[in-house]
Amino acid sequence: MRLLLCLAEHPGEVVSIDDLLNQVWADVTVSQDSVYQAVASLRRLLGDDPKQPTYIATVPRLGYRMVAKVRPWEDSGEDSSRSKTDVSPDLGAQPSAQPPASSTTEGKIPTSRVNGGREMGHAARFRTEFKWIAGVVLCLAIAAFFLFRSRFADNGHASSVAVAAQPQKSVAVLPFLDLTEGMKEEEFADGMTEELIDRISKIPGTRVPPPTSSFYFKGKQVPVAEIAKSLRVAYVLDGSVRKSGNRLRVAARLIRAENGYVVWSEDYDRPLNDILMVQDDIAGEVTKALKASIGSGAEH
Repeated sequence: MRLLLCLAEHPGEVVSIDDLLNQVWADVTVSQDSVYQAVASLRRLLGDDPKQPTYIATVPRLGYRMVAKVRPWEDSGEDSSRSKTDVSPDLGAQPSAQPPASSTTEGKIPTSRVNGGREMGHAARFRTEFKWIAGVVLCLAIAAFFLFRSRFADNGHASSVAVAAQPQKSVAVLPFLDLTEGMKEEEFADGMTEELIDRISKIPGTRVPPPTSSFYFKGKQVPVAEIAKSLRVAYVLDGSVRKSGNRLRVAARLIRAENGYVVWSEDYDRPLNDILMVQDDIAGEVTKALKASIGSGAEH
């Protein structure tokens, strides 16, 4: 949301990566990879196509630009007044179309007064019923709020216990994000994911969910704790792929699902000469690093 607001405050203008880091992550020290991942997540939530953007456009080597129209919210007082008049009319008022009688027969009550009394009685009953219904709805809303909060707390506790109970030498490799211009390296990112699953599964005593299970979460905004609980793992490995000229940068990070902390992360820069060789090389480096990280994590 902070990223969206920052771009919306400068519609049509190019906002650099450094400006986004300073404004959106003002009190946090993060790398540029956080910006790329946040933009990719925001595009998925908005249903935006990076190739033909309607919300956020990428300006190569400069930053991002909000291309959607941005205007302040306008609340018309006239519309609000008319709405209130339509919804809550004055039920006790006499119809303006019937002028008061100029004279009446002695001993008889004017018809307009009788009709007005009936309308006032209906209005009083309506207001009483409305207040009663509003009170019931308010009580139900309060009860639902406390019930939801209680269940949410119980589910969160159960989820934490479930994650902590998983085998310590277990890791799920999530599909790597393609953060290249135009998202043209998705095939490489998917291949990188499968290569890592194959390599890590060969570490003795390590449990790794198959690609069919990991790729189920591709493009989905699911908390790490829920993914770990669903796949029954203690760690989650994710990452991204970026490209500059003829060089690829693969970023990988290992997250402990129990507390959501990053226990290890690394960037790998390789020339894009042989895709299979690059995937094999990086997968080997990541596997070596994970052996030490998962091993030390299991001890603690």
